[in-house]
Amino acid sequence: MTPFTQYIVNLFEKNAKQLTEGDVGFLADLRKKAIAVFAERGFPTGKMESWRHHPLDQHVEKEYTLQLTPEPYLPIDKVFKCKIGNIGTNMFTLMNGWYVHQHAPLTIFPNGMMVGSLLMAIQQHPDLVKAHLAQQDLQKTDPLVAMNESLFTDGLFIYVPDNLHVDQPIQMVSLATSKENLLIQNRNLIVLGKNASLSIIYCNDSIHDGKSFTNNVTEISLDEQAKMNYYKMENKDPDSLLIDHILVDGKTSAQFLSNTITFNAGYVRTMITVNLNEPYADAKLYGLYLVDKMQYVDNHVFVWHKATDCTSTQLYKGVIDNEATANFNGHILVAQDAQRTAAFQTNRNITLTDEARIMTKPFLEIYADDVQCSHGATVGQLNDEALFYLRSRGICERNARILLLYAFANEIVETIEIESLRHRLTDMVKKRIRGEFSHCEECVLHCSDPKDITFSIDVSKI
Repeated sequence: MTPFTQYIVNLFEKNAKQLTEGDVGFLADLRKKAIAVFAERGFPTGKMESWRHHPLDQHVEKEYTLQLTPEPYLPIDKVFKCKIGNIGTNMFTLMNGWYVHQHAPLTIFPNGMMVGSLLMAIQQHPDLVKAHLAQQDLQKTDPLVAMNESLFTDGLFIYVPDNLHVDQPIQMVSLATSKENLLIQNRNLIVLGKNASLSIIYCNDSIHDGKSFTNNVTEISLDEQAKMNYYKMENKDPDSLLIDHILVDGKTSAQFLSNTITFNAGYVRTMITVNLNEPYADAKLYGLYLVDKMQYVDNHVFVWHKATDCTSTQLYKGVIDNEATANFNGHILVAQDAQRTAAFQTNRNITLTDEARIMTKPFLEIYADDVQCSHGATVGQLNDEALFYLRSRGICERNARILLLYAFANEIVETIEIESLRHRLTDMVKKRIRGEFSHCEECVLHCSDPKDITFSIDVSKI
């Protein structure tokens, strides 16, 4: 057992009574089972194949604070001003691992939708939560999922009943605000009934001086013909560690779309697992990462085609500058009975310096014979002929590079179906690529609202 594995096990044993206080029976049992699995499998090290490029154990601190009780209520706008505001969402916030509320830990809307604290949902609706929470086989998943299951303090619960189409997107914001080195373990559960639909905007942000380690797990259950769009934005400070697991189960004709955009990263790893369990289920997975300096971003995508006539599309793009590192690992598994599968996977990357690094591993594992599948990856620099063409039209070299990078990145942004969010993120991508966050009259990309967006991150000059 490695030192940090032992530290986590000791942390659980020390706080087991407080962690399980108020738990219904099945949750207490889940926690005990999970910590046993974690102790057996251990905290990720460079000896594990999926972690060998950038071992996590080399970046953790010796000790962390696990906040076992929520802070006294404080209006969220007193400590955090959302950087993607005015987009018509209903915002719910997690702070340092706890759902933020004044008097309503779980809200039941007139249309039957429920949103609020996962712990409160477990207490008030144990049968509903139990049917969907922690359904994965811990022995076959990342050990960090087991770590989360044993130590999670709270999270967001969303339930959309059958035939309900929620027009207003829900914005989930997860914040780290303490000056201490926090260990944040959020567990989110999203359940959509038959023919239900919902859009989620999920933001991870840091507004503190400590070195946080956030290990989130979000489980998404889609019943027949349910549709969900999941947009995820990451803006973490250089000292933060963020591990995000998204686990999706789709039934007949369910549709899942995800779009993950990383603007700033210390150490960020996003793992999406999609199980297409029944016929005609569909998954569209998009990602964009724009990293520089010494940042590290890692995307792992696993799509399991278990049934006939299912489809999936993956398109991830990255721009890597300075000495930053990016990793993409995409895996499509087509089961023997999953005939008439259509699955496509693409990863494209642009490196701006000789020191920038990208590791990419698209992978197909096919056991059916009636399929349409493809995968591919590219790593290169800006096209010299395209640069020459733009410069021959009187555009300076810097602006020509900006235009090409924007065109490269914009393909991902254009998949966002929420118009107001798409416009905001278009502006932020422009600013990130331009290397400035103030309006520049000489730039060919004039952002639509330069004064309203205060997205302060570290950028490099192009």
